[in-house]
Amino acid sequence: MSNDLFGEPPLPAGYGALPEEAGPTAPLADRMRPRTFEELAGQQHLLHAGSPVALMRDGRHLSSIVLWGPPGTGKTTIARLIARTAGAPFVQISAVLSGVKEVKEVMTLAAATRKRTGKPTILFVDEIHRFNKAQQDAFLAHVERGDIVFIGATTENPSFEVNSALLSRARVLVLKELVHADVRALLARAITDERGLAGRVAAEDEALDLLAAAADGDARRALTTLEIAAASAEAQGRGAVANIVANDVREALSRKHLRYDKAGEEHFNLISALHKCLRDSDVDASLYWFGRMVASGEDRLYIARRLVRFASEDIGEADPQSLLITTAAFQAYHQLGSPEGELALAQAVVHLALAPKSNATYVAYKAVMAEIEESGSLAPPLVIRNAPTGLMKELGYGKGYAYAHDDPEAAAKQEHLPDEIAGRKFYPRRPPAKS
Repeated sequence: MSNDLFGEPPLPAGYGALPEEAGPTAPLADRMRPRTFEELAGQQHLLHAGSPVALMRDGRHLSSIVLWGPPGTGKTTIARLIARTAGAPFVQISAVLSGVKEVKEVMTLAAATRKRTGKPTILFVDEIHRFNKAQQDAFLAHVERGDIVFIGATTENPSFEVNSALLSRARVLVLKELVHADVRALLARAITDERGLAGRVAAEDEALDLLAAAADGDARRALTTLEIAAASAEAQGRGAVANIVANDVREALSRKHLRYDKAGEEHFNLISALHKCLRDSDVDASLYWFGRMVASGEDRLYIARRLVRFASEDIGEADPQSLLITTAAFQAYHQLGSPEGELALAQAVVHLALAPKSNATYVAYKAVMAEIEESGSLAPPLVIRNAPTGLMKELGYGKGYAYAHDDPEAAAKQEHLPDEIAGRKFYPRRPPAKS
């Protein structure tokens, strides 16, 4: 690429232009992408007066943002709408497909654009969490200089996945999953809009309701399923305008897709929900969240390990059998696999939810480890040390030791802790909570 008279790289033809609207052969979800903020489904909480998106929509102030929300909720659409109303150059990259080389090229062009036109480039980075922290650092200087207005999109919690330095320069905006009414309205528009299926199909109310429910708040999934159902209805030759019925939708749905990520926030949200419902002795909710993790494809042995941990952490001596039952369920699943072994895990979930609760062992163990961290390697009292040699006996090892089995209560009263923490109590002396 040759430089101009000022030593700056020439801008490629079409640099910064918004992608053209999807053509008639593009997927329905792309053809129906909103062209204005008025067409945007849901997310009205981001558009109140004075909000970052409203200010950018109205051309009053451009600012860097991170859009965080589930798939199919409008992150890419919002970024494109902002660019359209701002009249600024727009570049979109995917952290899945782009590397450091592509990012550096974009940064160089953005710097040249601002120098020539005074306008920043709106840079939309899809799936920003796929870039590591070092890669994300590449944006910082250009955000600071005003070369780019950074818009990141992620389905993962930015607190965990986005560089803190970048977060300090960008406002995090949380998108909500679309509610049933929003998805249904979007589907109805797709059937009557000339960009969509107008003149080709109609749909029964039951079919639209089923499509909206199966989408799980994901607009793209709803439109993709509608397109498959429409093709099925047309293939059956139901007249010039094919009518989509509920059975067309059921055939288009191989199975309901559940939003989940095995290493991200949703993973931790669900295991947290299961743990807290078990602790609160809510057997119905415990079974539900267990079922949600199973249906979403979670590693069953991971769930089993968490159940074993719960048996000691939250039940302990209130019901010692819980540890045996959970380890047995772990072994049962290990031997049987899915789906047979899942019932053993479900049985363990029910038992843990109904069992009496006590965290005394957990509290005591934490207290012991904290004491060891603070006081270090304290020596055992002489009275409970072994004295295998004469010299050790002379030094007082084991002197005065009381053999517990000679005691009427089989519990000799003597100090067992180091002198420095003699008399210290770690295990809570309180009755276990009842279920």
